Amino acid sequence: MAGKPQTFANHARFDPPYHFFLMPVMMLTVIITIVHLFRFPSLESGWLLVLSIAGVLAVIKFRFYALRVQDRVIRLEERLRLMSVLPEPLRSRIGELSEPQLIGLRFAPDAELPGLVNRALTEKLGRQDIKKAVVNWRPDYWRV
Repeated sequence: MAGKPQTFANHARFDPPYHFFLMPVMMLTVIITIVHLFRFPSLESGWLLVLSIAGVLAVIKFRFYALRVQDRVIRLEERLRLMSVLPEPLRSRIGELSEPQLIGLRFAPDAELPGLVNRALTEKLGRQDIKKAVVNWRPDYWRV
């Protein structure tokens, strides 16, 4: 991937068409329909407001669904990776890791996994804590 290497500080990502076009247009549409409803109250104006709110909710839900599927795939990938990388005492504890912990572990290289998994289990580290604990960041450029 071109540009700076991915790190904890810059791994969050914006999807320009979604964040900078679609959502602003949808929110502006809601605002305009609210103004229209107050200026010209009618059943049609009220219905346009309902439709514009439904559109915003649909756009948000579509994004949410994509992120949930991504999290499920990451969970599966990380469990498979952990099965092949972890030594036996930790391998039998993979099922104890929560979904947020598995998602956080995806940025850890194989060499750091045993130590981080042990810490995650014993210290009950969350997703952000695990990400912060990664020393050599393993980038994930395929996120939604």
